[in-house]
Amino acid sequence: MPSHSESVSRLGLRSPVIQAPMAGGGDTAALVAAVNEAGGLGFVGAAYLTDAQIRERARDIRSRTALPFGINLFAPTPEPPPVPPAVLAEALARVAPFHAELGLPEPEAPAYAGDGFGRQFAALLDSGAAFYSVTFGLPPADSVAAAKARGMRVLGTATTVAEAVALERAGVDAVVAQGSEAGGHRGSFIGDPAANLVGTMALVPLVADAVGVPVIASGGIMDGRGIAAALALGAAAVQMGTVFLTTGEAGIPEAHKAAILAAGEQMAGEAAAGEERTRVTRAFSGRPARGIVNRFMDMVEDPQAPGAVLPFPLQNTLTRPLRTAAGKAGRAEFLSLWAGQGLQMARRLPAGELVAELLRGTEAARRGLAG
Repeated sequence: MPSHSESVSRLGLRSPVIQAPMAGGGDTAALVAAVNEAGGLGFVGAAYLTDAQIRERARDIRSRTALPFGINLFAPTPEPPPVPPAVLAEALARVAPFHAELGLPEPEAPAYAGDGFGRQFAALLDSGAAFYSVTFGLPPADSVAAAKARGMRVLGTATTVAEAVALERAGVDAVVAQGSEAGGHRGSFIGDPAANLVGTMALVPLVADAVGVPVIASGGIMDGRGIAAALALGAAAVQMGTVFLTTGEAGIPEAHKAAILAAGEQMAGEAAAGEERTRVTRAFSGRPARGIVNRFMDMVEDPQAPGAVLPFPLQNTLTRPLRTAAGKAGRAEFLSLWAGQGLQMARRLPAGELVAELLRGTEAARRGLAG
């Protein structure tokens, strides 16, 4: 296993802090640039962006910083199997009351819009990005070759050792080891995602011992102590999402930021009620993702009838109008409140100040361990 300094140099990083890609608007150009200028690596979660939007986002970032940044895509998504009419009817029926509550038209049956990976990747190649990462699968072999021909470093997300080994064989330059504490979507692609819930502290050293490429730890890391711990476990760097969601530059609705901060404050008290905890759910997108428990999650994902949640990307398409309207209305109970298990440590800070604090905290923790 290469040393930490060797791995950082190998990846072209200036520090161990990587801002996680957060598809859906969280990682604005302002956030990416602020993270970069403070010494971290900013990332764009571009899975829901069109090729034109990727090009525009990249231009915006380049106008703000000359430092390297990354772009993440979802691995190519196959068309989901046909949904039985009864399941579709039930899925629509579960969402309809929320539409009515917000004054929206009746929900419509979602249609598969096709996979846009090819067009997205073409835009990524021309974006000026220095890093290309993939979630939910292996990066296509031709995309790995094309990215490396442009001098990009290629990353892949793993939630198990088997996935990490598969990614290394696919030619990635580093593996993001995503522990079960991580907020947002689970990056699983081998086996049952609901069963691939290995914690970061166990997963990182296992992956570090199993692969020869650098490992990037992800999941539940919110401060310098967590970063130092991940480095001690064999990681070259860390990828952090939740901690950046409450910065001023983050593009999520204010209701989402407030929910994270409120949940953290309440969890610091005597006990957390159901709405203040995080849970892995398929209710919003059809794929397992961790977020703060809210009314939509509880009512749509009925354990007694789990088949009423449509597969990705159909469920994601079905719930998008509601989520968009809820964000504008400040209705957190209808939003996908993605957050990791470390949300209690979230705070409101400008992104640049946050990165500086994380780096100071990391050095202090490492000095403490050495002493």
